[in-house]
Amino acid sequence: MIRILLAEDDSVMREYLTRALERSGYAVAAVDRGTAALPLLETEHFDLLLTDIVMPEMDGIELAQKAGDMLPDLRVMFITGFAAVTLKAGKTMPQARVLSKPFHLRDLVLEVDRMFEHERVSDNI
Repeated sequence: MIRILLAEDDSVMREYLTRALERSGYAVAAVDRGTAALPLLETEHFDLLLTDIVMPEMDGIELAQKAGDMLPDLRVMFITGFAAVTLKAGKTMPQARVLSKPFHLRDLVLEVDRMFEHERVSDNI
């Protein structure tokens, strides 16, 4: 099963995203800030880091950079409502996907599905 680490400081958004991804067959561990995500990255396996960019203590870009140093194969998707921050994320981590708020939960799931399309097909063979 594909495992996702979700870092989102907004509790309602975190709950909605977790529920939508779990209903689509993903295992999700959710935290409310980047500093809470790092210990999980050290002790557990994740296939995707799904992180808000603007968060207290540590922003999502810094979290993704640290996560990338720890786990080079970890995929990253940023979610943000700030256009300027989106540009910064794209320059800092060009291989990461960026989903701009507001978005429909279906769009998020489709983006995650696309990222793991090959793995999910291989698992079913």
